[in-house]
Amino acid sequence: MDAEVFYVLVGALAVGALARWRGWPAPLVITVAAILVSLIPAIPTLDIDGHLLLNLTLPPLLYSAALEVSFVGFARSLPHIRRLGMGLVLVTTLVVGLVAWWIMPELGFAGALLLGAIVGPPDAVSAAAVGRKLGLPRRVMTVLSGESLINDATSLTLVRVFAAIVAGATVTVWDGLWAFAVAVVLGVAIGLVFGIVLHQLRVRLDDPVVVGTAGLVVPFGAYAIAEHLGGSGVLAVVAMGLYVGFHAPRTDYTTRLQERPLWQSADFLLESFVFAYIGLQFPRVLSELGARGAGVTIALALAVFAVVLAVRPVFVYASYAWGRMWQRIRIMRWKHAQEAFRRNPDDPRAAIIRKRRDKLAARGIELNERNLRQRILEPALSVQERAVVSWAGMRGVVTLAMAAALPDLTGDAMPESHVQKLVVVAFVVTVGTLLLQGLTLAPLIRALGVGADEEHRQDAAQVRAIQARSQEVGKAYLRARRSEWKERFGPGGAEVFDRMAQSLLKVERDTDRAGQVLETADGAAPVGPTYEDLVALSKGWLEARRAMLLEERDRGNLGEEVMRELMTAIDAEELAIDTRGAVRDFARD
Repeated sequence: MDAEVFYVLVGALAVGALARWRGWPAPLVITVAAILVSLIPAIPTLDIDGHLLLNLTLPPLLYSAALEVSFVGFARSLPHIRRLGMGLVLVTTLVVGLVAWWIMPELGFAGALLLGAIVGPPDAVSAAAVGRKLGLPRRVMTVLSGESLINDATSLTLVRVFAAIVAGATVTVWDGLWAFAVAVVLGVAIGLVFGIVLHQLRVRLDDPVVVGTAGLVVPFGAYAIAEHLGGSGVLAVVAMGLYVGFHAPRTDYTTRLQERPLWQSADFLLESFVFAYIGLQFPRVLSELGARGAGVTIALALAVFAVVLAVRPVFVYASYAWGRMWQRIRIMRWKHAQEAFRRNPDDPRAAIIRKRRDKLAARGIELNERNLRQRILEPALSVQERAVVSWAGMRGVVTLAMAAALPDLTGDAMPESHVQKLVVVAFVVTVGTLLLQGLTLAPLIRALGVGADEEHRQDAAQVRAIQARSQEVGKAYLRARRSEWKERFGPGGAEVFDRMAQSLLKVERDTDRAGQVLETADGAAPVGPTYEDLVALSKGWLEARRAMLLEERDRGNLGEEVMRELMTAIDAEELAIDTRGAVRDFARD
């Protein structure tokens, strides 16, 4: 078994590397290659426990995805995300359950709903890969990524409830709602606790190796503890990842620079293995179809496949219309409250405005129409963008792993023949959506002309404004420090300072200028600033710019994605300074 897993992993990585080199969607290529390999008679069937597969792959993949998601964008898109991640899973579960119960009544209504919950959650890994390659707008990517972060929690909770009913337990609707509420609250609370602890560790330790290793281990702990206490391990990991990612700019730059490639490698490793495993299940599915009433099972699988394809676009468009209507109601409510506030700030109807004003004031943000609308209105999606979201419903490892774990989940109460049929349906839906939607998503995006051109123009305008603001902040910082240097080092120190300041103000156009001045200025004054003083000045200037970026993000003037890119550029500047200093010390030794 160990050797087989190793061979699968190496083969998946090789195929994935080839796909990335050729610019193909790696998850789809790996899945197709694994299906073809599985048809070779000499290839044994790889069988992994469903619980083990979930516990080993979900925590790191979810945590890594949450780190990359903009918390600000996630919060703004939460109405979209909540409808898809919770509402769509519930609707899919119900519709699939009704269809499955009609086609195969021997499953029982609870067993049919269990099947619906298993095939309910889409996996956005392959959709996100296609979207990143083709440059989908961030608002679309945020919705898809956010949906995949929370729909697993909804689905896993439903699976546990229906599995308990199948196993003979008496579960009412209120019991199910209570279990879901406990899973959400407890999972988020545990995730925030772990996130706070991990963030403090990242802030207080200056060893990126230790911090990076802790980041790899902690998601498993958050997931396991949340599941053990009855919460949602998925939401625990997601909450932790969102918290750590939002506060990442406050950690040491070496941690940020090391973290991204570390998680990119981990994601590539896990995703390659998971999609290879999905493809390698093909022989077992074929054998089960031959022995367990292939005709009815195939009919059920095709019907469920058609349902999951049809339900998503209907729900996406209908729920979006509902959301826009609800937004209009909220806007009218805010306008009435604002009018009451203008006439009399103490009017009870203006309480919502006073509460918002105080909340924004605590963060140093002025109450105005723009800020209010930005926090009320969810990002608008065009008809074409909704079509893309509707077609990005590929299923993945969660669906397959839950199906594989059915005997344990139901306590072996479900007949083996029913379990095998549900596994077959789950596999057909997973592979079918991966191939059909995965292979046609890119052409659909191109045909609809969905792109991020307007977003890029807005980003460019933001960058220009931030660069001007950065110059102002840099000049203010240097003015504050110049008098201190002149007092400490005299005219010679002031001369070195001016040369250094001139270079720093040009550093955004020529990153290496700072290092050149550090070299030429070292020892320029016999009794003056040391090399360490110049490095401290440079780093202080970089820190002032970082603080400005955080302030602009928190005020809502700078998108988080743009802020991260600008922060990465500043981190690279500091790395260049430290690297030059290390080389200089080595040469002197």
